[in-house]
Amino acid sequence: MLDSFPARSASSAIAQFRDASASPHYHQGEVGLLNSVDCVIFGFYGTELHVLLHRFLYDPFKGYWALLGGFVHPEENIDDAARNTVERLTGLDNVYMEQVYTFGAVYRVPTERVITTCYYALIEVEPTLSKLSHEYGATWHPISQISQLDLVYDHLQMFQKALEQLRRKVRYQPIGFELLPDKFTMLELRNLYESILGRALDKRNFSKKILNMNLLQKLKEKQKGTSRRGAYYFRFDEKRYQELAAKGFLFEI
Repeated sequence: MLDSFPARSASSAIAQFRDASASPHYHQGEVGLLNSVDCVIFGFYGTELHVLLHRFLYDPFKGYWALLGGFVHPEENIDDAARNTVERLTGLDNVYMEQVYTFGAVYRVPTERVITTCYYALIEVEPTLSKLSHEYGATWHPISQISQLDLVYDHLQMFQKALEQLRRKVRYQPIGFELLPDKFTMLELRNLYESILGRALDKRNFSKKILNMNLLQKLKEKQKGTSRRGAYYFRFDEKRYQELAAKGFLFEI
């Protein structure tokens, strides 16, 4: 039975094995492989979902587009490596992220064996535009154009798999609001969901369904210039959602 083994922390176990350097290990004779993380960073801009790419700097794919990523350091767990990569590149912390899939084909990188784990992240576009462009040469691309670009390695497959996972998740959890500013119009919210799901949504039914969930705070402020009357701004009520979820409420688009 599991509880018959003495409790021992992971750190103490690692220290014990390192101290016993003269003893044979179960992995003795094996070859260490490079591990990396690649991040599909999504942002909503205009009326369409975008993904962040930069120009690859190394041959034989120099000049191709690539996802942003980095290698996992020896004293860094893989989730922290992905989170640190996004924070370092965008300057944003506490970003919503999910692990997608591990890509480990033998020849995915032609020059050396690299196993990479893909994540997706949801961020706001506006606060990152100047930093990403000036410091990293990164550019936001509409998701409808990604398949037409030359991407390095298997980065197109990573993008596709991340988008599939986002499409599934966004229908049953309100993670789409991570892509919007603090206040937004109903039109902006519908454009976001249409872009993510890749299909048109009925205007009246969408608004009615969203409002009936009682998850939005209607503000007195209006967006000027969109129409003669202007469109009211809304704000997502995270506290209200958590209270309802604890009682069994299910978000569904």
